[in-house]
Amino acid sequence: MRDGAQESYEFYCLADRTFYDTPTQRGVEHPDFEPATRPVPEGWQHVPGETWMHYAPEGLQLPQQGWKIHVSARLDDVIKTLEAVWEYCVPRGIAFKFLRNEAVLVMANSKAAPRGSSGKLVTIYPADEAQLELVLKELDDILDGVQGPYILSDLRYGTGALFVRYGAFVSRFCLSPSGERVLALENEHGQLVPDHRGPTFSIPPWVPLPDFLQPHLEARNAVSTNELAYTIESVIQFSNGGGVYLGHHKESGDRVVLKEGRPHAGLDLAGRDAVARIAHEYEILQRLEGLDVVPKTYERFELGEHHFMVQEHIDSISLQRDLVGRYPLSKPDATEADKAAFAEWATAAVEQVGRAVALLHERGVVFCDLHPDNVLLDVDGRMVLIDFEVATNAADKARSTLAHPGYAAPPDREGVDVDRYALACIGLGVYAPQTTILLNLHRGKAFQLAEMITETFPVPRATIDEAVRTVVGSDATSDPEMAELALPGKAEWTDVRAALTKAIVASATPERTDRLFPGDIAQFRGGGGIDLASGAAGVLYAMAKTGAGRFEQYEEWLRERSLTTAAGPGLYDGLHGVAHVFDVLGHRQHALDLVDRTLADDWSTRELGLHSGLAGIGLSLLHFDTEPALRAKAVRVLDLVADRLGDVTDVPEISGGQYPHAGLMYGSSGPALLFIEAFEQLGDTGLLDLAEIAIRQDLRRCSASPDGDMLQVNQGWRTLPYLEEGSAGIALALARYLKHRPSDELTAVLAQLERVAHCSFYVQPGLFMGRAGLLLTAASLGAQQTTVDDLVYGLGWHAMPYAGGLAFPGNQLLRLSMDLATGSAGVLLALGSALHSVPASLPFLGPPQWSESPSLQHESKEV
Repeated sequence: MRDGAQESYEFYCLADRTFYDTPTQRGVEHPDFEPATRPVPEGWQHVPGETWMHYAPEGLQLPQQGWKIHVSARLDDVIKTLEAVWEYCVPRGIAFKFLRNEAVLVMANSKAAPRGSSGKLVTIYPADEAQLELVLKELDDILDGVQGPYILSDLRYGTGALFVRYGAFVSRFCLSPSGERVLALENEHGQLVPDHRGPTFSIPPWVPLPDFLQPHLEARNAVSTNELAYTIESVIQFSNGGGVYLGHHKESGDRVVLKEGRPHAGLDLAGRDAVARIAHEYEILQRLEGLDVVPKTYERFELGEHHFMVQEHIDSISLQRDLVGRYPLSKPDATEADKAAFAEWATAAVEQVGRAVALLHERGVVFCDLHPDNVLLDVDGRMVLIDFEVATNAADKARSTLAHPGYAAPPDREGVDVDRYALACIGLGVYAPQTTILLNLHRGKAFQLAEMITETFPVPRATIDEAVRTVVGSDATSDPEMAELALPGKAEWTDVRAALTKAIVASATPERTDRLFPGDIAQFRGGGGIDLASGAAGVLYAMAKTGAGRFEQYEEWLRERSLTTAAGPGLYDGLHGVAHVFDVLGHRQHALDLVDRTLADDWSTRELGLHSGLAGIGLSLLHFDTEPALRAKAVRVLDLVADRLGDVTDVPEISGGQYPHAGLMYGSSGPALLFIEAFEQLGDTGLLDLAEIAIRQDLRRCSASPDGDMLQVNQGWRTLPYLEEGSAGIALALARYLKHRPSDELTAVLAQLERVAHCSFYVQPGLFMGRAGLLLTAASLGAQQTTVDDLVYGLGWHAMPYAGGLAFPGNQLLRLSMDLATGSAGVLLALGSALHSVPASLPFLGPPQWSESPSLQHESKEV
C-alpha cells in the first residue's frame, strides 16, 4: 500500500533544519493545546500520536465503520472548541480525537495541505445513527458562533462548524481497481471495497443518507454558479486555499481567470487565510495598474461564502514549463551547441525577469513569491508576473509569509532584498533546476553550483558569480566545507565512500527506538524505521555491499527492533527485506525467524508489486527455499501472482493515478523479476512466458520521445525514467529476461529504455526516484564508461556536506536523507555498482542469489 503518498513533507520539516523528523520526537517548541495536557479521565484510554490525540472509554465497542463527525475551527476558536468537545464527550462516553497543537493545525490547513482532509480539528465517533443525530443537534448549539474552514470531503451540518462523513472507524484493507492496497469499507454483501476519500462529499452506494441529514444535503446542492456573469470552462489548478479557473464573460465572451479564496483555509505563516490574501492581492494589483508585467484585474465577488477575483487571461506558458521544454541536460547526449543555445535563452530570460521585478520596485511593491511558475510568457514575448497574494510594500521591509522553498529568502533578507535573492536563485536555477532548494540547508552550496554550471554551460562566470554573491550575502569566493568535500567524479572512490560513510555514521541515533538513520518520511508510518527502503536495514545493506564496513552496534539495534516491530511482510517496507539483509550479514537464523513471522499474513489484500507486495515476498521466499516449508509458500505466491497478472492488454496505456502503476517497484516488472528468478531455480519455461507478459504490460505504458530514441513510462501528465516506477527499472527486468530468451525486437526496445541513462541532469539524486537509480541501471547493464562517468560526476549537483562527510538530500530536496531509497545510502550503493571491486546491486538484481556467500566478510567496526 502506498499509504502516505499525500502526506506533507513540510510537516516533517518543522522539527529539524537538517533531516525530516516528527515534531514530538524532536521536542520542538510547539506546545500542545491545553486539553491535551489534562489528566486522562478515569476509565478512559489515551493514545497520543504525532498529529492526533486519541481518547476513548475503556472497553468501548464501536462499529468498524459508520458516520463520523468532524469539527472545524479557525485559530481564534480552537481552545473554545476543544474545551466544548471535551466537556461534551467525556461525560457521555463518546470517543474522539483532536489535532494536538497549533503547528500541526496550521500545517494541516496550509495552502499546500491535501484538500480532502484539511479543516478537521476534531473527529467524533458516534456509536450509531441515533447518537449521531443527538450529538450534531446538541453540539451545534454549544458551538454556535465557532467558525472554521469548510471540510470538502464532508457534508456540512447547518451553517456552523460541524461536518459529517461515512467512513471506516478502524483500518481494514483491500485491493483497489488499480491493484493498490487501500483502506477499505465493508459493503452490503460483506465484501471489502475501497474507502474513497476525495475532496468532495460522497456516500457509499449501499449506505442510505439519514433522513435528518437530507435538508443539509439539499442546502449544499442549492449553491450553483448559474447566476454568475461568467462561465467556468476548466480548472487551471487547485490548492487548499481554493481553485484557479479558466472562464469567459457570458455577454462579452472575453476569457478571464477566476481566482478563488476559501474562508479560513489555506493558511500562511502569518495565519492569514485565502480570503485575506485574495483581498490583499486585489489591492496590490490595483496599485500596479497600468504595468504591462502584471495582469489586469476586473472585479471581486462572493459565491457561497467563497471569495473570487477576476483577472485578465494571458495565453501563455510559465517560465518553468518553458525551461523544462528547452533544458538540454534532460535529453540524451546534449551537444555543446545545445548547451550554448540554451545559455543564450536563459540569460535573456533572467534579464527579462529582472526588468519586470524592477518595475514593481519602482511602484514600491515587493513581489515576495518570485519563482519560475509565477512568471508567464505569452505568445508575443510579453512577460507577466502572477500570484501577488503575499506581496508587500517595500517601505515595510517585510518578509514573505508563503514562498517556494527554492526561492525563499533567508532570515537576513527583507524588503526588496527578498526579490533580489529569489532573482539570483532563478539565475542559478535555470541551469540547475530545483537545486536552489539546497541553499536552505547550506548557503555555501552556491559556490559549488557555480562551478558545475560554468563547467557545463558557456555562461559568463561574472554573471553566475553575481548571483552567488547575492545568495551568500557577501563577497566571499568559496565555502570551506564545500571546497573540502570528496565529490563523486572528482575524488577517488575510496575517499567518496569514506565521506559518505562518515556522514551516515554521524547521523545515527541508536538511542532512539523509532529510527536509527534519518531518511524519508515513510520511515514514520509504523514500521519502526527498520525496513530496506527507508530504514536501518537498507543503510546497513548498502554499507556492507560496498565495503564501507560492518557496524555491530547498529546491527544489534536492528535485531532488537525487528523483534517487536509492527512492520508488514513487504520486501522494501517490511520484514522480508529486513530478513534478506540479516541473511546477507550472516545472521541466517534470525532472518528465518523474521520470515516465519510473515507466513500467517493474509496475502489476498497484498499488491502484486516488488516494493510491498507479492513479487517481493515471493522473491524472498525463493531465496530462503532451502527450507522445505518455504518452498511450498513460494510456489503459492507464484500461483497467486500468475492468476492475477492478466494479459498484456489488461493494463491501460497510462501509469499511475486511477490506473495501475508501471515499473519495477509497483508495476509489472516486479512480477516479471519474480517469474525470471523462479525460472532460474525451477527451470519451467512457462514462467518465462509469464515474465514476458508482465514486461510487455509495462512496455505498453511507455511512450517514445519525439525522435523515437528514448522510452519512458507515460503517466499522462509527465514521463518518468526512474528506477522505482520509470523506464530504468523496466530495463533491468527486461535485460534479465533477455539472458534466457533472446529477442531482436525486445533488444531494440531495451536500447530505447537504456537511453534514459544518457541524460546529464535529474531533479533528485536518490536511488528510487533520481540519478543514483540511473547510475545503478547503467552500470548493471554495462553502459559505456563515458555514460557511467557522466552519471557519477552529475551527483555533484546535489552533493552536500554533513559532519565532515558527504551527504545527499532526500525526496523533495528539503532535507538530507541517509536511507537507501531516497538518500545517501542509495547513492553509496549506486556508486558501488559502478566503482566497487565487487559491483553492488539491489536484492535480486545482481548475480544469481545462490552464487553469493551468505556472509560478507568485512572487518567489524565498533561505533
